[in-house]
Amino acid sequence: MRMKNPPHPGRIVRQECIESLGVTVTDVAKRLGVTRQALNNLVNEKAGISPEMAIRLSKAFGSSPEVWLGLQMEYDLAQAERHAAKIKVNRITATHPAPR
Repeated sequence: MRMKNPPHPGRIVRQECIESLGVTVTDVAKRLGVTRQALNNLVNEKAGISPEMAIRLSKAFGSSPEVWLGLQMEYDLAQAERHAAKIKVNRITATHPAPR
């Protein structure tokens, strides 16, 4: 079951991978091979986790890239669902049988 209001993945990185280990954003950025600004944007919830960042995080912290991308997907979907009522679409149905 999905969380109704999952945290931004950057918060998880900040709390579980930086603060809990007593390391700095600068040190983690160097070890991940990314700029301090890129990691800072993530942990301050201004950017999401890309597939490449998911691989870097998985190598650094021992989880799988799918875990990190799953966290991002859950967050993104929850944000979109908050505005689902504003999304207007017309249902698409087949007007002719599909060719065989």
